[in-house]
Amino acid sequence: MHYQQAKYLLGAAKLDQLPSDEGIEVAFAGRSNAGKSSALNALTRQKSLARTSKTPGRTQLINVFTLTDDARLVDLPGYGYAKVSESTKKIWQEELSRYLQERRCLRGLVLLMDIRHFLKDTDQQILAWAHDVGLPVHCLLSKSDKLKQGAKSKALLQCKKQLNAIHPEATVQAFSATKKHGLDQLFAKLDAWYANPEIRTEPED
Repeated sequence: MHYQQAKYLLGAAKLDQLPSDEGIEVAFAGRSNAGKSSALNALTRQKSLARTSKTPGRTQLINVFTLTDDARLVDLPGYGYAKVSESTKKIWQEELSRYLQERRCLRGLVLLMDIRHFLKDTDQQILAWAHDVGLPVHCLLSKSDKLKQGAKSKALLQCKKQLNAIHPEATVQAFSATKKHGLDQLFAKLDAWYANPEIRTEPED
């Protein structure tokens, strides 16, 4: 997959504004300011494909980027701390839940977490939702350049242990968008998801 060919398609406030539920989507999610936009820009080798900001909560829409006619990247609204109203946060959470649980073309979720502050309550909720519907998750422990090697290895091991209790099939790696560390591992995971021809089945009631 040629990720550098990614192009902005649209920003959706609600699920019914998204492209038709077909093809393959891979979504990026994470707490506000976890580094989602920076990761997408590093992945696509584009400086401003996804908007970055030091102000948490700037990504307020479900932003969709096309890779090919039937393959898309999705940047989901940040959750957790954000300088928006409680009512807006509630709407985001409801739409995020529906997207993860109902979007049949969603092939995998990349969950961004600051390596210094991983698996907060909402992160765990996202993982539980994903596990319930059989959605593969790959966790990026972002900003790994902020830690020395020993501390980074310790954080990675601790995260793996905690993940095993929430979503045993989830995978995790250290990642730094600024240093471009971990990109090859991320490319391999995404390539596998986009190459998978299987379609998610609708969850049972």
